[in-house]
Amino acid sequence: MTSSFEYAPPKVWSWDKPNGGRFANINRPVAGPTHDKELPLGRHPIQLYSQGTPNGVKVAVMLEELLALGNSGAEYDAWLIRIDRGDQFGSGFVALNPNSKIPAMVDQSGPAPIRVFDSGAILVYLAEKFDAFLPTEPGARAECMSWLFWQAGSAPYVGGGFGHFYAYAPTKIEYAIDRFSMETKRQLDVLDRRLETNEFVVGSDYTIADIAAWPWYAGLTRGWLYGAAEFLQAQEYKNIARWVDAIAERPAVQRGRMVNRVTGDASSQLHERHDASDFETRTQDKLTTGR
Repeated sequence: MTSSFEYAPPKVWSWDKPNGGRFANINRPVAGPTHDKELPLGRHPIQLYSQGTPNGVKVAVMLEELLALGNSGAEYDAWLIRIDRGDQFGSGFVALNPNSKIPAMVDQSGPAPIRVFDSGAILVYLAEKFDAFLPTEPGARAECMSWLFWQAGSAPYVGGGFGHFYAYAPTKIEYAIDRFSMETKRQLDVLDRRLETNEFVVGSDYTIADIAAWPWYAGLTRGWLYGAAEFLQAQEYKNIARWVDAIAERPAVQRGRMVNRVTGDASSQLHERHDASDFETRTQDKLTTGR
């Protein structure tokens, strides 16, 4: 292994220069808002503020799955938060999520609005509110929560680790790419082994553990994330492929992937969602051509 540079950390780190990379314009070492901007409010019980990243897709899929079950209380307005433009640092969003990360949600169905942030917390909140996609038997519930938190703890190594150094960092660093490729492939192996003897992550039932894991590991193995499927030899993980394909066929998943999406074919991008009919009438191709 060779290194193209040597770096000796100073005794005290200071933020005195841009760090480069795709997200250099929004990276900073402090919290809090950078500008005043209130969040819009729609008419539905649930207000979602998000972008169609893997973490954002989790919640949109969950809401669409709940609606598919007939839960009218899960009707929602989805507002686009452009993280590449720093929308997450607006005063309204920071008041909703002090950590300035999407997704964030407000449930305004009760006497007082309830805020929920972090995708895992939102999935649990919605599962408990609507009694869906979370087992009630203690052992199965514990298994589901364990796999949910496995995914939540694993994702930073995939996104902030592998994805950043493989796709976004201004300098290709062999050690960093090797380190996080190894960890990403280890996670894929964990999941593949689990799915060898289970239809879904927890067992025979589709749960929030699947809803949380699918956008990340489907993205990796299908090449949607970082264009790295070949690099990671994703074709090796046959059980993941079967699971990915089965979940991809669910209409709620197909709709959820479109919500707040800003990449890909224009027909797959629904920047804002306020009604079920929006999937047919308000995708970016329709808005652009008027057809």
